[in-house]
Amino acid sequence: MSSELTILALYGLWVIVVILAQVLAAAGQVGLATLAGPRDDMPPLTGTAGRLERAQLNSVVALALFAPAVLLLSAKGGLSASSLLAAQVFLVARIAYVVVYVAGTPWLRSLLWIAGALATAWLYLLAL
Repeated sequence: MSSELTILALYGLWVIVVILAQVLAAAGQVGLATLAGPRDDMPPLTGTAGRLERAQLNSVVALALFAPAVLLLSAKGGLSASSLLAAQVFLVARIAYVVVYVAGTPWLRSLLWIAGALATAWLYLLAL
């Protein structure tokens, strides 16, 4: 398996960790009974739970964009030092993004999001 595919797998595991952290934070805020129900009347999550919810949703979107780029490059045999660097930048930026988002640091969070997005865009450009 290529390093880029390994990074994809690692990011998928990271997203699972973020989802679990978000569920635990939400349970602490609204209770397990609310989470186990249909969530029709669930209040908006605030504080750390709210930030984890938004970071988790953003992480899933990032995964949905990153995975096809890596898989396209792998399928066409286009993996290179450049694609590996982009995948590494993506992984580090996305992990740091969640940590910084949960900490409530706005500008750094945005810069990390941009780094991950540009790395993903570079992978698509390499796939063309």
